[in-house]
Amino acid sequence: MENAIPLLLRQLPLPHAPTTITIKTRETSNQQTSPHCASSHLRFQLSMEDVRATTAWVATHSSHVLVDSAGIEKVVNTIDDIPKVDWDFEGIHYFDNGPLTVQYLFVLDSLNFCFWPDKDLNYDDLASGLKAALQNDKSAFDADRLQKYTGTQLRELLKWPRPLPLEDERVRLLHEVGIELERSFDGKACNLVDRCGKSALNLVALVARHFPGFRDHSVYKGRQVFLYKRAQIFAADLWGAFRGQGYGEFKDISSLTIMADYIVPAVLRQLGVLKYSPALASTIDSSGEIGPGTEEEVELRACSVHAVEKMRELISKKLGRQVLSVELDLWLWASGVQCATLQHHRTLSIYY
Repeated sequence: MENAIPLLLRQLPLPHAPTTITIKTRETSNQQTSPHCASSHLRFQLSMEDVRATTAWVATHSSHVLVDSAGIEKVVNTIDDIPKVDWDFEGIHYFDNGPLTVQYLFVLDSLNFCFWPDKDLNYDDLASGLKAALQNDKSAFDADRLQKYTGTQLRELLKWPRPLPLEDERVRLLHEVGIELERSFDGKACNLVDRCGKSALNLVALVARHFPGFRDHSVYKGRQVFLYKRAQIFAADLWGAFRGQGYGEFKDISSLTIMADYIVPAVLRQLGVLKYSPALASTIDSSGEIGPGTEEEVELRACSVHAVEKMRELISKKLGRQVLSVELDLWLWASGVQCATLQHHRTLSIYY
C-alpha cells in the first residue's frame, strides 16, 4: 500500500450521526416505485445533509467496510493541490453550449450504470456513442422518440454489437425520461434545469421527484440511506460541461457529495482509505457478485461518500480554500479508470 498512494496521485489526485433519520419520501424501495408516482401531490423533499448524515451513520455501524482515519490522513499528507481534471478530458461528450447538450447529458446520465458484465463496454462507449447518434440526428433524443426506443434500436444508436447489460432496464428508463419530460417539462431537459433556480440541490430533488429511476436509496439495518448518484452526477455534469455558467451555474455546487459508484470505492481501497473484511475482500478479488441492497453493497458506497467528505474537510483545511466533493470525485474517478488492474465490486444495479 505504501507505493499505491503516490502512484495513483501521479496518475491524476462526520457530520455527527443523528440518533434518528427522518424519512423524506413515502417510498421504501426504489425497485418497486411506479413511474406514475411523480404526480404533483407527491411530497418529495431532499437535502444533501440526508446523504451526508445517513452515509455517516452507515460508516459508524458498518460490519464489512472500515473508513480508516489514519489512511485518510496519510493520503491528505501527500496532497499539495488537487490536480485539475477537465470534465471532457477525453473529448467523448457532445457539447454545443445549448439546450441540446442538456438533453444529451440527461439521457447519458439516465443510462450511466452497470457496464461491467460486458468486459468490452465502458462509460466512454456510452458517452461517445450517444454523442455520435446526436451528431447524426439532432432529434434522436426528442422526448417522443425516447418513449419508443427498443433494446435493438438502443444498440443500433450506440453501434453496440450485442445486448447491453440490463438492457430492458435501460429501455424502461429511457421511456420514463421521455414520458415525464413530455408531461412536465415540454419535452426538454433544459426546462427541468431552468426550474431549479440555479440550485444543484433543487435540481437533484426535482430529478428524484419526477423520475423514479433516479431515486437511489437503500434500507440498511433499519435505516433509510440516501445516495442519489445519477441525480447528482447530472448536476455535476452540467456544472463541468458549461464551466459553471449558463445551464451549469449553481450557487450551491458545494452541496453535492461524490457520486458513489464502482470505481471510487476501489480507488479508496487502493489508497488505504477503505479497509474490507476478509470475506468481502475475497468476494471482490475473485470477481464475485454482491447483491444490490445487501449490507456489503450499501457499506461500500456509503463509506466511500463519508470517507471523501472527511478527506475534503482535511484537504480544504490544509490548502486554506474550499475543496468541492465534485472535484475530488472527478479526480478519484479519473485515476481509477486509468488503472487497468483496479478491482472493483460487481453489483447489478440501475443506480450506478
